[in-house]
Amino acid sequence: MISRKLLLISLFCLGAVAAVAIWARAGSGKVHYLPYYLPCPEIFSMKLQYTEEKLIQLFPQLFYQQPRVLVPKRQDVLTVTPWLAPIVWEGTFDPEILDSAYRPLNLTIGVTAFAIGKYTRFVRRFLESAEQHFMRGYQVNYYIFTDSPESVPPVQLQPGRSLATVPMAKFSSWQEISMRRMEAISRHVAQVSGREVQYLFCLDIDMVFHNPWGPETLGDMVAAIHPGYFTVPREQFPYERRSSSAAFIPEGEGDFYYGGAVFGGLVNKVYEFTKSCHMTILADKANRIMAAWQEESHLNRHFLTHKPSKLLSPEYIWDDRKPKPPEIRLIRFSTVDKDYKEVRN
Repeated sequence: MISRKLLLISLFCLGAVAAVAIWARAGSGKVHYLPYYLPCPEIFSMKLQYTEEKLIQLFPQLFYQQPRVLVPKRQDVLTVTPWLAPIVWEGTFDPEILDSAYRPLNLTIGVTAFAIGKYTRFVRRFLESAEQHFMRGYQVNYYIFTDSPESVPPVQLQPGRSLATVPMAKFSSWQEISMRRMEAISRHVAQVSGREVQYLFCLDIDMVFHNPWGPETLGDMVAAIHPGYFTVPREQFPYERRSSSAAFIPEGEGDFYYGGAVFGGLVNKVYEFTKSCHMTILADKANRIMAAWQEESHLNRHFLTHKPSKLLSPEYIWDDRKPKPPEIRLIRFSTVDKDYKEVRN
C-alpha cells in the first residue's frame, strides 16, 4: 500500500510539472517539450507487487488451411440447426485442432452399454472396436450393464481405460429392458459414474466402431440423427402420436428423428435427461401405456422441448443393412447385422 505521505508527494510533483507547463505556454505562446522534471524521489523507484500469472496455451502452434467464410466445407448437408447447434459430419471439423483443445483438460469419458440375455455376445466386438476408434488417447471408463457379469469377456484395454460390470436383473421382454435403461443410467450416474467421468455416452452394445470417434462429439447434450429418417419429412417420423402418452408429439411438430442407440453429453446433463425420461416412462406405465418405440419415443419428446446442444450425423449411428448414400462419406459407428427375433427371444 502506498502511504499517504507518498501520495501527497506524487500529487505535489504532478502539480509542479503542470505549473511549469502552464508557464511555458504563457511565456512564449507555444508549447515546448521540457526535458527537465522536478525530482520526485521514492515514488518513481518503487516496484509494484503482484502475483505473476501462468499462461495456459490451449491451442499450440498449428498449421492448417484457413477457413473460408464463402467456401463451406459441406454444401450437400445441413451443418447447423435453426437453434444454432452444430451437426457433425465428416469434413466439418479438424480433429487436430480439437485434440489440441481437449487433451490438456485431462478428461475422462464414460460409456454405458447394456448386455442383457443374448446381447452379451456383442460385448467383445463392441469393446475391441471401441479400443481401436473411440476417443483414442483419452481416459475412458466402460460400464457394461448385464444380467450375466461372468459372460463379459476380458478385453485388452489401453492405458488409462477401465471396464466395470454393473449387475442388472433380467426382465421378461426386450421392451421392458429398453424402458428400464433410463432408470438404470440415472441411478448409476447418481451413485458412481457422476463422480468418475466428465462426459458420458450411452450406446447400444450391438454396434461396432469402424472409424475415429473423437472430441468432435463432446457437448452439453448430444443427440444422433436416426439413419432411417434423415431424408424424409417429419410427417413420416415414427413419433408417438397418441395424446394419452407422455411421449406424444402432435402432427406438424418435430425437428429431427433421433436414434435411441446414441446419446450423451456432460455427465450432469445426461443425469437430468435420463431422470426426466424415466419420469415420463413411469407416467405412461401408470396409465398402462407403452410408447410406440419405448425409450426412443420419450427421448424424441424430450428433445422437442429441450433442444440438444450438438447433433451427430447418421455417420455415428449407421445401419449396415442400408446402402450408403453419397452424403455419408464415412461410417463411424454402425449396427451389427443380426436376427432381431432370435436375440430378443
